[in-house]
Amino acid sequence: MDRPGLADFLRRRRELLRPTDVGVAEGPRRRTPGLRREEVAMLAGVSTDHYTRLEQSRGSAPSESVVAALARALRCTVDERDHLFHLAGLSPPPRRAARHVSPGLLGVAGRLVDVPVAICSDISEVVWTNTLFSALMGDVGTRPGRASNITWRWFTEPGVRDRAPEEERDRLAAAHVSDLRATYSRRAGDSDVTELVDDLLQRSREFRVLWERHEVAVRRSDHKTFVHPEVGAVELRCEVLLTPEADIKLLAYFPLEGTDAARKLDVLRVIGTQTFATA
Repeated sequence: MDRPGLADFLRRRRELLRPTDVGVAEGPRRRTPGLRREEVAMLAGVSTDHYTRLEQSRGSAPSESVVAALARALRCTVDERDHLFHLAGLSPPPRRAARHVSPGLLGVAGRLVDVPVAICSDISEVVWTNTLFSALMGDVGTRPGRASNITWRWFTEPGVRDRAPEEERDRLAAAHVSDLRATYSRRAGDSDVTELVDDLLQRSREFRVLWERHEVAVRRSDHKTFVHPEVGAVELRCEVLLTPEADIKLLAYFPLEGTDAARKLDVLRVIGTQTFATA
């Protein structure tokens, strides 16, 4: 690990960015060039203390997940991301888009502030969400390992389905499997895909039954209803933007026409991720 080099690179990348580049309000009396340390830490989902120590060439070595999160927060290109990994004494991940979100795609996502947005890999790993998506679905993108994988959680955590109406659950389960089957066919032999499928086959009988149907369909749009504990059912139209390599996708959820979804999203934008106890 090159501690001085890592510290210098992090600081220079931070000072190059402006708050508007990453969707952060500038606020009055900003003296720091670029972003503040606490802003980078917030965007990366790490503690301010841990990030500060990295910029000061001290503290514990960062994990692969922390380095990947910092690369996204600092809007690094793939080359810059690989350099960041080398400075941290780690081997860069494979050069697939699913392992890194381009600054351009993050820029597009950051401007969709009035609708829920998530960026996922082609095996449904959530790598980035905006505030409104977190208010609607919880902080899925901040969870470690398989806990950030939508398909894995759907078939292994029964409580996840509570946010979908009962009458839609069978259709959504089949859609999860047919989308994963398309990725499995396209990337046959890649360990991340085969390991996910093998583990799901072991853990979920429902997944095994659906997998054996051999239904294949890449989801490019969908109609979903989310049941939120505070605002109730929110009917949304999901549009999927696929990258040219088709191994990362941006999901934007727009209010379904003729429903009260837009009003409910406005309420969620105000209350954020707060929860309210019943008196």
